Amino acid sequence: MITTRIRSILRNLSVAALLLWALPLPRAHAQDVSSTVPQTWQMIDYLATDYAGAVKNGAVLSASEYAEMREFTATVHRRLQALPPTPGTPALLSQADQLIASVDAKASPAQVAIEAHALADALLKAYPIPTAPAQAPDLTQGATLYQNQCAMCHGATGHGDGPVGLQLNPRPVDFTDQARADQRSPLSLYEVISHGVEGTPMASYSSRLSSDERWALAYYVGSLAYTREATTGATLWQHDTAARAQIADLKELSQARVSQLAPALGAEHARAIIGYLRAHPQAMQQALTGLPLARGRLAASLAAYRAGDAKEATQLALSAYLDGVEPIEPQLNARDGALRARIETAMGAYRTAVSGKAALPAVTQQAHAVDVLLAQAQEVTADAAGDPAATFLGAFTILVREGLEALLVVVALLAFLRKADRRVEVRYVHAGWILALVAGGITWALASYAISISGAGRELTEGLSSLFAAVVLLSVGLWMHQKSIGGRWQAYLKEKMAAALDRRSAWFLFGLAFISVYREVFETILFYAALWNDGQEVWLLGGIAAGAVTLGLIAWLLLRTSRRLPIGKFFAASSILIAVLAVVLAGKGIAALQEAGWVSVTVAPVPHIELLGIYPTWQTLLAQIAVVLMLSAGFMFNMLRGRSAPDALPASTTTRPEEDRA
Repeated sequence: MITTRIRSILRNLSVAALLLWALPLPRAHAQDVSSTVPQTWQMIDYLATDYAGAVKNGAVLSASEYAEMREFTATVHRRLQALPPTPGTPALLSQADQLIASVDAKASPAQVAIEAHALADALLKAYPIPTAPAQAPDLTQGATLYQNQCAMCHGATGHGDGPVGLQLNPRPVDFTDQARADQRSPLSLYEVISHGVEGTPMASYSSRLSSDERWALAYYVGSLAYTREATTGATLWQHDTAARAQIADLKELSQARVSQLAPALGAEHARAIIGYLRAHPQAMQQALTGLPLARGRLAASLAAYRAGDAKEATQLALSAYLDGVEPIEPQLNARDGALRARIETAMGAYRTAVSGKAALPAVTQQAHAVDVLLAQAQEVTADAAGDPAATFLGAFTILVREGLEALLVVVALLAFLRKADRRVEVRYVHAGWILALVAGGITWALASYAISISGAGRELTEGLSSLFAAVVLLSVGLWMHQKSIGGRWQAYLKEKMAAALDRRSAWFLFGLAFISVYREVFETILFYAALWNDGQEVWLLGGIAAGAVTLGLIAWLLLRTSRRLPIGKFFAASSILIAVLAVVLAGKGIAALQEAGWVSVTVAPVPHIELLGIYPTWQTLLAQIAVVLMLSAGFMFNMLRGRSAPDALPASTTTRPEEDRA
């Protein structure tokens, strides 16, 4: 396999063919992004690597090479213009213009490489295409493929000295050349293997090798320059937080280059990490999770902030929570809920400080405080891993805590319908909460076996559903309070109840029951899906059973008590209960959106009382205060109207005491 162009008698043919392949697509075919984007990306990546052979210290080393580089930049610009427009198109074209200007000005290879790689990365963000293998590549398979397909040209050890390669002038690429390898990623090699290089003996292997085989070959070839450094990379990867901060998954590893990591880690350090992970990609997939990832991303965020990149620092800070803390939150919550709450608040405050471009000393101090908390969390989760008692108590408390709010809403609805003698509509409420449990079971299956629900997706689901439920409960609470004043409940029951429920209110009750229960089931299911992996399934199921029995007893007591309340007092008590739940859900909804990065965090001097939805941030407090003010104004308005309005019903229609107790 040959990955270099023949620069002697075949140069003109090579350049002409490559430029013909790179001609911009007609507008009629611009939608073929799946082929255009990889080819354009490959051109940009090729330019980043080979420009060093054309210019050095502002002087042209090879006129033909330099002419080719200039033509490449112009062609890339034309191809970008031919792609379907996106919101990122203007920025892409601007970056392409800057790259053209740098090449025309004979800028340094380092500057051109940085600009070219930035343009390539931006291209993938604007037009997402598959850029990573579905699973860790098999390096044993890669080594076998290399010997069968590539060694004749590139040599058995990758030095470019294979028997066929020795006959070529110039020689094939030396894969052990670190200066060149530092600029290449496994994705670079994968694209060359897949598409080849037009006008050279390097042909496309897409029809001969499967995608998994090409990825295995790319990773193997990409590791040949770092075999010596890789021996120390294992230790660095296991213990160096800064190193683990740079790569989170196979997608990032597949696009990672030594030149990209060197500014943060140093060249030798970066080569060791890259060499180890390319040779052992499964190690990255197994180890880079949880709190170590959170601490690494936090360190990377602080480094980016020090470098003046507040946007990147904010993204890394959000990733530290969503990718690092969120997945292990169930275990941590089961062992030390207070510590988990402090971590959430501290990380939110750090994100706000970074996004608000606070002074570096303040940001550094906040980052240190967060890291101390994360270190404590590591100790807590490590010491308690697999503890049966902790698993049982965690499962029990999670179900009771999360289920109580939903239970109160459902019980209030059922009691209300029974008081109103609308037993037919009770089935809508039962259908709502039962279907919510079924949906929760489907969520468990998806979270465990089919898909990975992201931290951001989870928090957004919780936050938006909580705010929706809060708005609904706010209106219901005001409505119930209105009916509890001046005998209005009697008029409502006698004149409006049947018509309202027969038309649409029954489905409204179904929807309220479903959303109230599912938002709690959603969070609880994801907690249990994480705890299930601790290996204490029996104790987990025992905790769930005990929690379910406890909730059943609470429901029985509430329904029994509601039957004995006079209907007027029941309306009043229910309106207060639902109003309190609206305040609680407003706080929880804003808190979840803060964790998802949608709402900033400003720490407030108040205690953290999760049961009441009280969080030590001004944003959650202000949301709850707003709900309280609306409820207070509504209750006051109802009372004033109740005093000024005539009795709803004449005395002769007043419900008898025995009816009132029914």
